[in-house]
Amino acid sequence: MDGAHSAGLQLQPLPPTSSSMSLSSSDGSFSYKENLIGALLAIFGHLVVSIALNLQKYCHIRLAGTKDPRAYFKTKTWWLGLLLLLLGELGVFASYAFAPLCLIVPLGAVSVIASAIIGIIFIKEKWKPKDFVRRYVLSFVGCGLAIVGTYLLVTFAPNSHEKMTGENIARHLVSWPFLLYMLVAIVLFCLLLYFYKEKNANSIVVILLLVALLGSMTVVTVKAVSGMLVLSIQGNLQLDYPIFYVMFVCMVASAIYQATFLSQASQIYDSSLIASVGYILSTTAAITAGAIFYLDFLGEEALHICMFALGCLIAFLGVFLITRNRKKAIPFEPYISMDAMPDEGAG
Repeated sequence: MDGAHSAGLQLQPLPPTSSSMSLSSSDGSFSYKENLIGALLAIFGHLVVSIALNLQKYCHIRLAGTKDPRAYFKTKTWWLGLLLLLLGELGVFASYAFAPLCLIVPLGAVSVIASAIIGIIFIKEKWKPKDFVRRYVLSFVGCGLAIVGTYLLVTFAPNSHEKMTGENIARHLVSWPFLLYMLVAIVLFCLLLYFYKEKNANSIVVILLLVALLGSMTVVTVKAVSGMLVLSIQGNLQLDYPIFYVMFVCMVASAIYQATFLSQASQIYDSSLIASVGYILSTTAAITAGAIFYLDFLGEEALHICMFALGCLIAFLGVFLITRNRKKAIPFEPYISMDAMPDEGAG
């Protein structure tokens, strides 16, 4: 009787302990903290990159009349801009290791907001208050919308975090959803390249779609490389996995070709148009690739996904309004075409 009674006690399920409950809650808070760290690193990086590019642009404009074409090398302002540029790119690169792709990529809107504000500050022409408000009302509204969209992105971004180990990355690389996406992307890229090269279809949408498809591969590989490097620094060595070097080579190659198409687009179209259209297309392609490769939205509630999508749309509209108001007649126009794109982390 006593033995049966004791056996019955042993078969009774144990209630969840406070330590296990606190562990699960701490995991959730840790995911949120990682998202926050990644978002702050990305925002900081984009701000610093925007300031750096505007400093260098200001230096080039100030020395435009000099006989020495490399006079800017002798100025402290240009070198300060270069150091800030490297620091900002490093911050954006590191942010991919902490937060999902779908959160980091849309934060490129921060650079557009910063460039718009810096451009207004550096304007040398004097305007009457009424003319100033009328001229820049779209920029003000666009900045407000972009800020609201960025807030929604950070608030409702997925909290899924997977360690960027060699095994995980290799498993995602050969998954059928990503292989299907790669097949569709390659076919679309080849068709666009054919029309662009053979049929002379140099529409900005065609060129920036080529950039966006390359950029989606860039950010996927950047996250893998950044995540594996961070894990290696933390003591979990990942550099002995061949997949790391495969991702690194793909990252460098896609970034180079992406910069090539961007350079060709800048020779035909205005930088503000490239900034707005490029940001929208590249962000959409990068979020799609990240959702398929890293399964960012797996297990997320429908409401969170809808609010995240709304944040993206609001940020898109804000960037469009900001860049639409850019005029070539302005003496100082911040260079925003490159840092508005989601491939900055490629460094």
